[in-house]
Amino acid sequence: MTFDRGALLGESPDVAPTLLNKLLVHGACVGRIVEVEAYRADDPASHTFRGETPRNSVMFGPPGHLYCYRSYGIHTCANIVTGRPGDGAAVLIRALVPVAGVDEMRRRRGRSTGLADGPGKLCQALGITLAHNGVDLCGPGPVLLVDDGTPPPGVPLVGPRVGITKGVDTPWRFRVPQ
Repeated sequence: MTFDRGALLGESPDVAPTLLNKLLVHGACVGRIVEVEAYRADDPASHTFRGETPRNSVMFGPPGHLYCYRSYGIHTCANIVTGRPGDGAAVLIRALVPVAGVDEMRRRRGRSTGLADGPGKLCQALGITLAHNGVDLCGPGPVLLVDDGTPPPGVPLVGPRVGITKGVDTPWRFRVPQ
């Protein structure tokens, strides 16, 4: 079943670990979320730190929508908007474990390993592009967030976020223990 939008209304650092082990679905391709990072408007590493712009406006909208952006002009990255409209918060999906559609993921990535172990890699593997920016993950959209009943880990691994230059010590990176 699609994810309960109400569960996304909290602060992004609180919501982020609850997204671990949920499924991200695009067509026949499905991945289990195993790593995420939280961002909110008072965070200097967040795209919303300096206020709302056309690029980040989805992050200021209702929870449960997909915020997509281009990283380094090359990779598409995907975030799940959290909090109330106006909060400017989201959770970056950093890694997935492929569950279904693996052959299609391999074709898209041009390789058979390391299919979704990074934010740009997982978007490429699932076929998520900038055209998916704003898609409702809790609705009938082409990309869905699904709760299959697998609970998040009782004690996720917590640490500093990676790939950023500001707010690097903030422990808002959450991972499923291996």
